[in-house]
Amino acid sequence: MANTPHISVQNLNVYYGQNHALKNISIDIPDKKVTSFIGPSGCGKTTLLKTFNRLHDSSVDVRVEGKVLVDGEDIYDSKAEVTHIRKKMGLLSQRPFPLPMSIYDNIAYGPRIHGMRDKEKLDQLVEQQLRDVALWDEVKDRLNTPAVRLSIGQQQRLCLARGLAVQPEIILGDEPTSALDPKSTQKIEELFVQLREKYTIVLVTHILRQARRVSDFIAFIYNGEIIEFAPTEELLLNPKEELTKEYVRGFVS
Repeated sequence: MANTPHISVQNLNVYYGQNHALKNISIDIPDKKVTSFIGPSGCGKTTLLKTFNRLHDSSVDVRVEGKVLVDGEDIYDSKAEVTHIRKKMGLLSQRPFPLPMSIYDNIAYGPRIHGMRDKEKLDQLVEQQLRDVALWDEVKDRLNTPAVRLSIGQQQRLCLARGLAVQPEIILGDEPTSALDPKSTQKIEELFVQLREKYTIVLVTHILRQARRVSDFIAFIYNGEIIEFAPTEELLLNPKEELTKEYVRGFVS
């Protein structure tokens, strides 16, 4: 693949107890592109996404084998520093989880943890991140009000801005629009298209049309295996594998 991989997965196997959830996964996620994982429920999409920032660490029955390289560093090496790894990743879940504080403090929370104390710099950063997610004009007059008063769609954009405030390299989205109305979904999709100029974006989605709208590349996952990985139009319009053809049949004429 011509694009330089930002994340390189090599012979990855993930087990939940005796369940072999991911089987010999190898994939290169290109830098500053949108890559989507598609496939039926329970196929391993979210499991694979979670390996990228070691979200499985808290589960005692999960075993991970193989390599996940981020910027050439094996994040599962015993010497890898997990906080450093996670700082590179912004994560959007299916439902937004704003912190129980003001809109302003949601954005400033991460930078403050990392040592930023200058009020003027924080003000500039909060405004910039809210502008980047097209939320500034909607909230600039109520920055000190609780974030939970925002609509669900606004909360999701706020959570995206909060993640971007600590200057990650990668944005991970686990069906990030599944709880949103169509208008909010459209805004989030438009943001992903814009943000790929600065970030590597990896999405899990069950919506084929969404994958087509926002993705540069798509990986089709089935029963814990990557069946096919290709540029978006190639995979959806001219899939090589029979399983892929069956999955996308009916989506395009």
